[in-house]
This record gives sequence, C-alpha cells and structure tokens, in this order.
Amino acid sequence: MSPAVKGVPPRIYVPNSESDTVDVIDPRTYRVIDHLAVGGLPQHVVPSWDLTTLYVTNDTGNSLTPIDPRTGHPGAPIAVDDPYNMYFTPDGKYAIVVAERNARLDFRDARTMALHHQLPVPCRGVDHMDFSADGAYLIASCEFSGQVVKVDLVHQRVVGALTLGDASHMPQDVKLSPDGKVFYVADMMADGVWKIDGERMRTIGFLPTGRGAHGLYPSRDARFLYVSNRDEGTISVVSFATGRVTRTWTIPGGGSPDMGGVSADGQVLWLSGRHDGVVYAIDTRDGHLLAKIPVGSGPHGLAVWPQ
Repeated sequence: MSPAVKGVPPRIYVPNSESDTVDVIDPRTYRVIDHLAVGGLPQHVVPSWDLTTLYVTNDTGNSLTPIDPRTGHPGAPIAVDDPYNMYFTPDGKYAIVVAERNARLDFRDARTMALHHQLPVPCRGVDHMDFSADGAYLIASCEFSGQVVKVDLVHQRVVGALTLGDASHMPQDVKLSPDGKVFYVADMMADGVWKIDGERMRTIGFLPTGRGAHGLYPSRDARFLYVSNRDEGTISVVSFATGRVTRTWTIPGGGSPDMGGVSADGQVLWLSGRHDGVVYAIDTRDGHLLAKIPVGSGPHGLAVWPQ
C-alpha cells in the first residue's frame, strides 16, 4: 500500500444519487457510521491521484465535494461543470472530469482543479474509462450511442471511435486486463462484456455474462474479473487466463448490483444495490453474501478505502 494511506481507517463511501448524500460504512462492522450531505445527484466517489482526498462528483450540483479520508470530514465544494464521473491521468498531472450530458472531457489541474482544456467527444453519454498500460491513451465508453472512443493523452484529442454492435448497445464500465493487452467493456444491453484491442480499435471478442452487465472489478491477485449483472442480481467471475466465466454468484432474494470495488486484502467485493437502497458485501472466496447494508436512495459509484 502507498505510504499516503498508512493509518487511514478503512471505510466504504457510498454516494446516494437520489438522496444527495454520502453514507460511510465501517467494513468491519457492516454498519453506516456517518451520513454526509453533498451536492445534487452525487454519482461517484473518486480518490485523488495522490490518495490524500476523496472527491464526490455532484452531477447536477455542478460541484465536487472533497472528503479527507483520515477524518471523514467533507470540505467546501469546488465548482466544476457537469461532473458525472472523474479520473486522474496516470502521470498525476490532470483530473479528467467526465461531463456526460455536455459530451466533454474536461482536463483540470489535479491539485487546484483549474480548467486546462475542454475536449468535446463525438458520442453520447460518455461515462467510464480506463488507461493504456503505458499511459499514452484512454478508452472511454459512450452509453447512449453504443460506442467507445480513444483519446490521445499527450495531445488531449480524440483519435478513434468504435461502435459496439449498433447504437442500441449501452457500454458501461471499462477495465484494462492485467497484462495490458485487452480492454474489457461491460454492455448492459448486450448482457455481457466486449473485448477490445485498444491499439487497433477493434473488437476481438464478446463474453456473455448476465442481464444488465455493468461494473467490472479485477481481483487483487489479478486472476479474475468480477462482472456485476445489475438486471439479474448476479456477479460473473471471469478468468483472465481462459477468458471464460468460471462461476456465477447470485444475490439471495435478488438485487441490483451496480458499481463498487474490492477490499485492499482482496477478500470482499463491495457493490451498490442501485435500485434497492443497499450495499452488498460479497465474499470473494465463494460468493456468499456477507452483508446487505441499508443506505440512501439510488446508491451508485462507491469507493472502497483504502485502495
């Protein structure tokens, strides 16, 4: 673990999009221990590149709420435009605010959040992304036009676009494989995961997982990819070695597993229950449900901390 998170209390930060709040869970007790008011439509909780701050992206609130992970206290909101999501470039220089409704990627100074460059993207519903292994480019999903786009990070310009099947598809989360060769893209309308060659910008495979495939999370040992199938209440476990689904875990009583993350020790997969007002804690050894924790309405892109 980075020295920056030494001594930081482990917590799960849950943005409740329909409640304009963030719930804070103690992962040892599975209980909500704090409840923070934030801006309008909080979508994700994003760690800064230097791991000293967590940012809540308040989409309609047009702001970021910084949280000190050592104290759990929120700071004064920072004005930005349309922050549906946010990422940091691999070199730590820029924050990339994903302005979904404005079809832009806004490059901002990673420390001050001062605007550096606004990049329009030629697609609708840009929302999730991941970076190439060398940090030269990113691949971003465009939910409402069934596409992914490629952005040159050196020149901050769009250099490619790829339609997945047709415009009816809805790509969601994006993750690079541990060997750096394949981008995995969840598609909630195709009910599975696309495999994309980012260098050549072409599809090289498709893996059916389950209805509403949404979030993608590698295991800590880099052997498996956990795929949350939101519309059927399951999680598919995909082997990176074989490219196949090895197991399917079902949430007892059904659910709507959405976005989340894996604990630092790799033993727990945390997922928001988007339509059920809960967070799921799932044992990564056998997929059994450890806890179902009530939170606010519309929980979305939670952050597992530290990571």
